[in-house]
Amino acid sequence: MTTPVTLPLWLFVLILAFATVTFASHFLFPSVRWFFRRRLERAVARLNRRLARPIQPFKLLRRQDMIQRLIYDPQVTQAIVDHARETGVREDVAFQQARRYAREIVPSFSAMTYFGFATRAAKALSQALYRVRLGRYDEAALKGVDRDATVVFVMNHRSNMDYVLVTYLVGDHSALSYAVGEWAHVWPMSHLIRSMGAFFIRRKSRNALYRRVLARYVQMATANGVTQALFPEGGLSLDGALAEPKLGLLKYLTDDLDLSDRDLIFIPVALNYDRVLEDTVLIRAHKAGTRRFQARISKVLGAVLKQLWLRITRRFHRFGYAAVSFGTPLSLRAFPAGQASPDLLAETLMARIAEVVPVLPVPLVAHLLLHHGPMTVDALRHRFVDTIAGLQDGHIHLPRGDAAYAAKVGLRALTERGIVQDSSETVQIAPGRRDLAEFYANSIRHLL
Repeated sequence: MTTPVTLPLWLFVLILAFATVTFASHFLFPSVRWFFRRRLERAVARLNRRLARPIQPFKLLRRQDMIQRLIYDPQVTQAIVDHARETGVREDVAFQQARRYAREIVPSFSAMTYFGFATRAAKALSQALYRVRLGRYDEAALKGVDRDATVVFVMNHRSNMDYVLVTYLVGDHSALSYAVGEWAHVWPMSHLIRSMGAFFIRRKSRNALYRRVLARYVQMATANGVTQALFPEGGLSLDGALAEPKLGLLKYLTDDLDLSDRDLIFIPVALNYDRVLEDTVLIRAHKAGTRRFQARISKVLGAVLKQLWLRITRRFHRFGYAAVSFGTPLSLRAFPAGQASPDLLAETLMARIAEVVPVLPVPLVAHLLLHHGPMTVDALRHRFVDTIAGLQDGHIHLPRGDAAYAAKVGLRALTERGIVQDSSETVQIAPGRRDLAEFYANSIRHLL
């Protein structure tokens, strides 16, 4: 037992390496993981005490555990069998396909990433680009929402800044789970977005197996109380106006939902901007009749560098106002019995969003010049003041509380971008810029 054994150096190093790996994997790593997980659990517990809507345990599951729960769900299992029968592939092949779909969809939420980085970055970016204002906000109604209910914020989709702006404004209340499209499925952005709790969807997929996996994930998250954010229009508005709702995700949310355990409450959210960052891209797509956005990465980087240079040289001006209004919450339990069809629900939610779209200086000035033609600055100011007087207070944001000053702000912003010509006598929409003026005016057209 005590006889020395002579080994070649390479074999000794190899044995030592294997022993180190074995020790680390069986003793060190589990201990380290347990230590950090305990710290994380305590941090989440402290975080939940200050959040209006605590982070649900389902959202904190390990991603691999969530994927396992999803692919072994009875409905997904049946969909795998049906897919194998219809396509003629073996069931194990169909199962692996379903696993790939699940891995693509399921997020890997990190509370530290969301509240330690994402909400702070969202606040900094929002305030750097816009003067952010809160429009209509019924604090009593929103605080009265059942704490145990699943809440879904339902929003109009004006810009990719919508994600950032709402994350910033709701960051003190809850962690939102967004559905994001193929545009975000790019490394390393996809890892960051996934860690913020977003789940990826293929908007145009007609694959029945994929749709069943996606539907079951959405339904499991809803049944377990995960707070979500949904854009019923399905994509960005190409003409600035509210679009017809798509029923896909809304149908998944409400199918097979047991309201006896947990209510489902929709909170309408309306956003509006004095300037939409992607406005020219969206208008080109609208003219082309396609949702293929021709925005090359070189142009995006060029625009970012230009704004950075303006900021360095202290010539940068924020892009006007961005406002968010919250409408009256809608409880699915309180919805008339037998009428909670996705069509009627979508129609009701879009109507509640439309009611609270904020009226900002640029859209209103654009509307007045489009509908009344060229006029003097004084005439524009008077029409602006008269129009404001006929609107409900909850719709309007007036800089400094002064309608005349708001008209000046809107006119200045449109003039600086060349959308409006300001001569010595009259102001009017500049030739070739009517489409941009209509894009902004369309956002409040339904209110006027």
